[in-house]
Formats: sequence, structure tokens, C-alpha cells
Amino acid sequence: MKVGVLTGGGDCPGLNAVIRGVVRKGVQEYGYRFVGFKDGWRGPVEGDTVPLDIAAVRGILPRGGTILGSSRTNPFKQENGVRRIKENLAKYEVEALVAIGGEDTLGVAARLFEEYGVPCVGVPKTIDNDLSATDYTFGFDTAVGIATEAIDRLHTTAESHMRVLVVEVMGRHAGWIALHSGLAGGANVILIPEQRFDMDKVCAWVTSRFKSSYAPIVVVAEGAMPKDGEMVLKDATKDSFGHVRLSGVGEWLAKEIEARTGKEARTTVLGHIQRGGTPSAFDRWLATRFGLHAVDAVRDGDFGKMVALKGTDIVRVPIIEATSKLKTVDPALYEEAGVFFG
Repeated sequence: MKVGVLTGGGDCPGLNAVIRGVVRKGVQEYGYRFVGFKDGWRGPVEGDTVPLDIAAVRGILPRGGTILGSSRTNPFKQENGVRRIKENLAKYEVEALVAIGGEDTLGVAARLFEEYGVPCVGVPKTIDNDLSATDYTFGFDTAVGIATEAIDRLHTTAESHMRVLVVEVMGRHAGWIALHSGLAGGANVILIPEQRFDMDKVCAWVTSRFKSSYAPIVVVAEGAMPKDGEMVLKDATKDSFGHVRLSGVGEWLAKEIEARTGKEARTTVLGHIQRGGTPSAFDRWLATRFGLHAVDAVRDGDFGKMVALKGTDIVRVPIIEATSKLKTVDPALYEEAGVFFG
């Protein structure tokens, strides 16, 4: 059998570990051949491939990013996109596809399988940890670690100048990175998309922190919104999947805090720093296991499925189940962190 592999959407620490796991087990135990499709779904649409064998995956385990490249290409928005994918799979004698990605990449895989019979197996990837049907996605642990280290560093400079420091983290419409890094980093305020925030409360927490002779750290997820207002955006343009580019709430928040409290406030936007660099040990472990189990699903002909983490077990679930709704922060989890606010 010849198997195609692609990585789509935003890059993420651990992608290379998945590719390595798929290829190593597929070649060594099942005698499969592999081909890598470049830049997400653009690869199979345009027939753009790279060789993928054991030599190609040697030494890539600790590397961030993806050796296959990535993009946000939506084949359903391309002229004859599905037909071109099927023609290129036949041209390269590819009998199955392993699609590694988040909500959009896996959504395409689910639709290709359900509506057009393209044999796909999904692997969940996103630093946002917002995919349903899996306890964790790889990349999340690394992103939280990077954000936590940044918060640790910002504490000292904030206290040196006794100013408010607002830290904007990624996560899109889920607050997992903000909640985990904010709690681990000792933030005084954590704002997430799942709970609209009250600026009066935020300012009260900030003022309370100064009264105890400490400088406050405010962690805000890029998709967080004020109770009386709309989402703050720097850029309202949309990608091929209809998503706007989030960012801007941190800067807005700092200006509001400074205007209302009279305390100097600065913003740090971590941005793509959270997605870059070497993956954590946990993400390498999880991504490797996902890769091993994904090629098992190919062997079993269990297409239309995604590998997922349940406890410590890797299970298979319908891709459509993982992409039908976002996994968001439970209000009870957010309430736990509230004891440290202010």
C-alpha cells in the first residue's frame, strides 16, 4: 500500500513527531510506501509531493514546524478541487491519506470521506486544545509552557516598574492556553472567550493587586470579549475557511485599564512564539503515539476516523465527531482560578 501524509492549518510543535511515527511503523511493520503532500490540502490539489521514507524522517523528532509545510488551503474553494485531489491520488497510486490538522483540515478530511469516498485517517493537531473527542491535542502543552515562562519573566519587570502587564495569548475561541498558563504563571486576572469580562471587575482586581504592593499580570485569550462590546480585531479579513485573524484585545485592554485606573499598563502579545520551537516531551510522546495508531487505522481500513487521547489510551473516533463542535473551557474550571484574581 502507498499512503499519503499531509499537515494543514497553523504549524504546531509535534507535527514532525507524528510524521516520523507514521512512516517508521508503516515501513518497518507493514511494508508501506509513503509520499508527503506539501503545504496542507494544496499538495493533493496541485499534485505537489515530496519523498517520504525512513531517511526523510530521521532526526526530525525534536524539530518544531513541519517538514511537509502547511497552509490553510480549502479544496472546496478551489476550482475542481475534489476532482483534482482524486486524480492526483490515483496518479501517485495513493490508497489512503493521513491528514494531520485541526478543525478545518480534519473537516475537509471528514467531508472527503463521507461525500466522496476518499479514504482518510485524521490526527488532531492544534495548540488551542479545542478539538472535541480527544482529551488533549499535541502542541498545547508546548504552547502553555512557552506562555508560562513568559508570564514568569514578566512578573519581575512588572514589579520593578509597578505597572500592569497584559499578556495576550492564542487560543481563538477557546480559553485553554490562557487558563492553564495564567494559573501556572500566577496571573492576577485571566480572561477567556467562554466568559465575557466586566471591565469594572477587571479594574477592581488590578487596583486590589496594587494595594498589596504587587504589580498585576493580566492574561487574556485573543478571543476574549468585554461584556458590553464586541470582539476586538486588528484585521477583519477572512481566510479560505471563513475565519478572521484574531488579535488586538490585549492592546485594547491595556488602554482601558490605564484610562480607568490611572496605572501604567503595557501589552505583550506572544503570538507565533507559542507555535514555534522544539516540542515538549509530552507533545513528542503524544504526537508519536498518534502517528503509530494512525497507521494502524490505515492497516485496518478504518477510514473516516481520528485517533484521540482518552485518559492514557489512544482510541479512534469518527472525524465528524471531533469537528462538529469546539471543546471549550468548563465554567467550573474557570471558577477554580477565580480565587487568585485580584
